[in-house]
Amino acid sequence: MDELERIRREYDRRDRTGTLTYDPMDPAVYLPAQERERALIRCLQQARLPPVERLRLLEVGCGTGNNLLQLLRLGFRPEHLHGIELVPERAQEARQRLPAALTISAGNAADADYADDAFDIVYQSMVFTSIQDADLSRQLAQTMWRITRPGGGILWYDFTYDNPRNPAVHGIGVSTIRELFPQGKMRTQRVTLAPPLARRVVRLHPAAYPLFNAFPLLRTHVLCWIGKRAGR
Repeated sequence: MDELERIRREYDRRDRTGTLTYDPMDPAVYLPAQERERALIRCLQQARLPPVERLRLLEVGCGTGNNLLQLLRLGFRPEHLHGIELVPERAQEARQRLPAALTISAGNAADADYADDAFDIVYQSMVFTSIQDADLSRQLAQTMWRITRPGGGILWYDFTYDNPRNPAVHGIGVSTIRELFPQGKMRTQRVTLAPPLARRVVRLHPAAYPLFNAFPLLRTHVLCWIGKRAGR
């Protein structure tokens, strides 16, 4: 089985077993999501990009479209948003949920034939930690860098620690991100209270989440902006 087929089967397994089912009314889900959105807004503001309604963005591994829906709420224009998803069924669901003007493609983003410098932002969320083949990771990173315009950047959200309960994924540290994008100028924020801890904390009271999340060592994910300098 090649790596792409392994990933497809793993996501199919998670969908069938409900592993990827998140209740948006659960404080263990919506509190980290709200925190991440605030961090994303800060990240985009610090990047000093044009207004979001003018930005062209591709999400690699867009899943069923949750992140793209969030970007629409933040003011991105649907005609400037693109998503590509490896699992056809998930791409189909994203297509059903999102405006017709937003482009959704099914396929391997590492082989996508987008033009050089096609996007202001190329966004990945929880994709690289699902890839166990180092060559595929490097190929995907190279494609993402190629299609990002000078002056734009890579937006990265993923976890940094291994999950002992799920051997199909692996944490990716900041040093590895730098190796994947050696030409980029990287700025990072540590975000997201460790999910197992967050679930326990919110059972006490949702207000306890920000108290525990105030300690950076308890956060398991990073949000990165990897800027591509003009002329690079």
